[in-house]
Amino acid sequence: MLKLPKIKVLSIGLVLIAIVFIWPVYEGFAHRGKVAFLPFYQFIDIPNENPTDQSTYNANYKQAGSLALELLTTHKKSINAPAISAAIAIDGEVVWAGVSGWANIEAKVPVTINSQFRIGSTSKALTATTLARMVDENSIDIDKPISHYMKAIPDDWEQMTARQLASHTSGMPHYKENTDYLGLYKTIALSTRYEQVEDALTVFDDSELLFKPGTSFSYSSLGTVLLSAVMENARKEAYLDLMQEKVFSPLNMKSTMAEFQGQNSKNLVAFYWNNKGANTQVRKWRDVDLSHRLAGGGFISTSSDLVKMGSAFLQDDFISARTRKEFWTPQVLPDGNEAPMGYSLGWRFITTKVDDEIGEIAIANHGGVSKGAQSWLMVIPEYNMSVAVNINANTDNFWAFGKVSMKLAKLFILAKNKQPNVALNRTYTKRIK
Repeated sequence: MLKLPKIKVLSIGLVLIAIVFIWPVYEGFAHRGKVAFLPFYQFIDIPNENPTDQSTYNANYKQAGSLALELLTTHKKSINAPAISAAIAIDGEVVWAGVSGWANIEAKVPVTINSQFRIGSTSKALTATTLARMVDENSIDIDKPISHYMKAIPDDWEQMTARQLASHTSGMPHYKENTDYLGLYKTIALSTRYEQVEDALTVFDDSELLFKPGTSFSYSSLGTVLLSAVMENARKEAYLDLMQEKVFSPLNMKSTMAEFQGQNSKNLVAFYWNNKGANTQVRKWRDVDLSHRLAGGGFISTSSDLVKMGSAFLQDDFISARTRKEFWTPQVLPDGNEAPMGYSLGWRFITTKVDDEIGEIAIANHGGVSKGAQSWLMVIPEYNMSVAVNINANTDNFWAFGKVSMKLAKLFILAKNKQPNVALNRTYTKRIK
C-alpha cells in the first residue's frame, strides 16, 4: 500500500478544504455573470412550444383574460424566461390567473396557475402586511426602540425602531455591505439553513452600521430580517406562525410559505440562469438556501396568492384606513426629501403613467429579484385592483420584466370600466399627501 508523506496528506487535505470553501463562491459569481462558467457546465434551449393555462373566475373579464394570456406568451419570449405567471384581483376577488411556458424544462412539466415561484424582495410586502395588522391590534409600537422588545442585542441596534427597519432608514447593511465577514461568506455560499429567525441574525450581528439610525436611507434586506425578529419578540410568537395567523390563513394563501417548507412541493418551479434575459439557452440555477433572508426575500408564492394579499390591503376590515395610509406614505428623510422610489413601510408608493389612454395611476408596489426568479406585485387603489407577475429566470433591467404588468392592468381597467355602476376609489388617484 502506497504511503504518502504526512506533508503531502496535509497539503491535499488543505487543498480539498479550500475547494469546498471556494466552490460555492465561484458558483455564486458565475451565476451572477462575474466569471465564466467552466466548460463542463451544460445548457439547454428554451423550447419553442409555449403551453398555456388560465382560469377566469368572473365572466365579465373573459375577453381581457384571453388577451392577457397572449400578452404573457409574447412577453415571456421577449425576455427569454422559461415560464411566466400573472394574476389579477378586482374588488376583493381574484378574477383571472394565467401562465405560459415551462415549470421544468428538463422534466417537460408545463407551468400552471398553481406553480410556486421565488418572490425575492416581494417578501417584504408580506412582512409589512403582518406588521400592519400588529399595529392595528396594538401589539407593537413601531416608534419604540427595538430594545423594548429584544434583549441582548448589539449596542448600535438598541435605539433603532421598527419603523426605521421597515423603511430602510436604520443604517443596517445590505448583503454586500455586511462587514460580518463570516456572515458575508454565508450569504454568498447560500448553503446554511436557518429555521429560527434569531439564528439568522448571526449572519450580520457583528457588522458595522452604514449610518446612525434615522439619518439617511439605504436599502437593506438584512434590516427586514431584524424586523421579523422584533415582530416575533413583540408577540412572543414565531415569525412564520405570525405570518400564517395574520396573513396566510385569513386570506387562504395556501401556496405561500418559506422555501424550505415547500422545497418538495410538486408545484415549485425550477429556477433558471438565462444570462439575465440575454440567452435562449439556460441552465438550472445552483442549489441555494435562502432561509437567512426569509422576511426580506425567502418566500415562495403564486401570482394568485399575491394578489389576494394586495387586494386585502385595501379592505378596512383587514387593514384599517389609518394604518394603510401610514404604511403607504413615503418616508421623509432628515434632509426633507422623500425616500427613494416612494419607499414607505415595507411598500413603495408612487404615481406612474400607464399610457395616454389610462393616464396616471397611484400604485403601492414591491418587486423582488431572487436566484433564477423575479416577482412584482402592485396594488391600484383607484380601481380596487391588484396585479402580480412572476418568472423563473432573471432580466438585466427589472422593468424589462415588470412592464408587462401595466399592459395587463390596462386590459382589466378597460374591462372594469365597461361594467355598470363602476365606482372608483378617488382616495388614491395621486400620491398620498
